[in-house]
Amino acid sequence: MPRPDALMRKASLDGEALSPKEAHLVRSAYKVMGEKGMGGLSLQDVADEAGVSKAILPYYFESKENLILLTMRWVLARVAERIRAAISGAASAQDKVSAMVDAIFVGPESNRSFYLVFFDFLGYAARNDRFGDVGATFHEMCNGLYAEVVMAGQEEGAFAKRDLREAAAVVRAMVDGLFIQWIQDRGWRASHEQCREACKRAVLAYLTSGR
Repeated sequence: MPRPDALMRKASLDGEALSPKEAHLVRSAYKVMGEKGMGGLSLQDVADEAGVSKAILPYYFESKENLILLTMRWVLARVAERIRAAISGAASAQDKVSAMVDAIFVGPESNRSFYLVFFDFLGYAARNDRFGDVGATFHEMCNGLYAEVVMAGQEEGAFAKRDLREAAAVVRAMVDGLFIQWIQDRGWRASHEQCREACKRAVLAYLTSGR
């Protein structure tokens, strides 16, 4: 399974591999992408958000596409590492599921910003090989983490025996499917906790059925 550094290349999880200026610009780009989408992103928008001259951005990133790619590597690797840390800190397999879902459902505003950007990114990844490589690595990474949780539950006897890749894909479908529905809810702030708990119940029901 790919590690976060395979996704990040230059950008480390905490920004240490980036210069302070680069880290600031990447965070600014992510904020703008959440507000305007990738298609609506301009270097001027990022420069305004970061409080710098637009001429700085080509110096650090060469192109808008490179800036977007590095920003997505940065944010996707942070998501994967947050999930990994949550799983490793939980004892039982059922605790790992709960911790994993809590690490994914971090908060209404954060989740809304991420999924608006992520769904936008998937369209780019389907049409552009450079974006597709980043998306494929993130896909393998997340499904690998879910498979680790499934395997832990099977070894404990808490989860039914299933093909790990298939089970991980189903869990991923539950998580992303619930987010697709949640993000369309006009009351998304109020329904976030309900969606999170529904996700836990759905994942556990699937993994324990037929045991």
